[in-house]
Amino acid sequence: MSTDSSIKAIYRDPENAVLPDVGLKLDLSRTALVVIDPQVDFLSPNGVTWALVGNSVTENGVVGHLGQLFEAAKNAGITVAVSPHYYYPCDHQWEHGGPLEKMMHDIGMFDRASPLDLSGFDGSGADFMPQYKPFILDGKTIICSPHKVYGPQTNDLTLQLRKKGVSQVILAGMAANLCVESHLRDLVEQGFEVIVVRDATAAPQIPEGDGYHAALINYRFIASALWTTEQVVERLQNP
Repeated sequence: MSTDSSIKAIYRDPENAVLPDVGLKLDLSRTALVVIDPQVDFLSPNGVTWALVGNSVTENGVVGHLGQLFEAAKNAGITVAVSPHYYYPCDHQWEHGGPLEKMMHDIGMFDRASPLDLSGFDGSGADFMPQYKPFILDGKTIICSPHKVYGPQTNDLTLQLRKKGVSQVILAGMAANLCVESHLRDLVEQGFEVIVVRDATAAPQIPEGDGYHAALINYRFIASALWTTEQVVERLQNP
């Protein structure tokens, strides 16, 4: 049997059909760390979604791992971008939306006074976690316009990455089966290589299931690589 035939035979056998490693190697000159929604409403016990995501955030050590990623990315000198989620009063006039969108509007998640007004923003649920602010507010990090549902189609993330010559993305943040997966899918369709950091994300846990475990399955099929924070930090330090 030829090598090609042997490989095809393996994939036809569900017991042995392990997805291959694509052999991705980081090139720091074209790599960016993209962190989605590193905000109080997702990552703090004071946030409005903590009852849904708190266990998952805690189990994965997400808050600490995101801090490690920010620090390692800055030390490595790579592009860092944040894709935040904000809702303004005009957004609450939408005529339709999915169940999670309805919930976010009902509980005031990521609410801001207006696009041009920061009144009440500092320390609010829409604000960045305080431990990340030295990294995010250093004048070098790209703070994208807000995405409005889940994916980056409604913000300037892709434009910003293209303008910086980025083609490899290290993806982390919240929430695993929603904004992170949606960003992953769009970036892959746009031609980026995407590494998802599996322990720097978390998701809602509801009676219908665990969003984090659901997302991991799709990450394995779609992402160029699925690494831990430790693996990412090591590769940033020793490319």
